[in-house]
Amino acid sequence: MDLIDRFKYLMKLNNLTASAFADEIGVQRSSVSHILSGRNKPSLEFIQKIITRFPKVSADWLIAGVTNAEKQGVDIKETTPSKTAPSPTPSLKIKEIKKILIFYNDNSFEEFHPN
Repeated sequence: MDLIDRFKYLMKLNNLTASAFADEIGVQRSSVSHILSGRNKPSLEFIQKIITRFPKVSADWLIAGVTNAEKQGVDIKETTPSKTAPSPTPSLKIKEIKKILIFYNDNSFEEFHPN
């Protein structure tokens, strides 16, 4: 998913058109249109306005597509069992909740971190 796709994903989650998204973050509608079409690249100010308006959006994810697992050095490929590897033995460790996502019917969401 590239930067433009993440903008579109954020708009979809919040049920916003390009015009409504522009109004939400306080930029001209043409700016959003030009960025979504690939004509222009988003400025740092544009990205800052998105992060300010949507504080639950991770700047790392928005800019680079980096998830929390990647930020903590976890290789996502290693967490997926390979087809040839034997199934792991059950672990006796107690699992801890890292994150809870709640999705609402208006396509908005909240993210909770219990720690």
